[in-house]
Amino acid sequence: MSGSESRNIPTVNPDELEVAPGTERENLQGWIPEMATEEETRVALEKAFNYRGDVTIKLKDGSMVEGFIFDRRPGATLADSVVRVIPKDRTEKLSIPYASIAGLSFTGRDTAAGKSWEAWLKQYWQKKNAGEKQIRLEPERLE
Repeated sequence: MSGSESRNIPTVNPDELEVAPGTERENLQGWIPEMATEEETRVALEKAFNYRGDVTIKLKDGSMVEGFIFDRRPGATLADSVVRVIPKDRTEKLSIPYASIAGLSFTGRDTAAGKSWEAWLKQYWQKKNAGEKQIRLEPERLE
């Protein structure tokens, strides 16, 4: 192609691009799910994995583990399935078989609640309209 030929490069208007809708987050803080069936147990632990706060797990031996679920490894049976937890106030990582879990409660604050782009944008415009300069997205302090 010579320098005199123009290339047909399409222009893209970002305002006209297809935008996928976001997903609504369930408010799970304080929820104590029923875990009477295998399916209920699997669903509750999947929601716990997606939760951005601490949960309290009651084990069948009567002990409790409070912490953050950072991984889960579903298997063919509950005995083959494992949830991985970082206990609150400790650094060790625990692997707990689903079959050992008697109960679950969403006890910690969901640190992702209310953190949508729309919520940040609303806050941004409130600050901008109030005359603030150099407005930034800053993380919330953790407890």
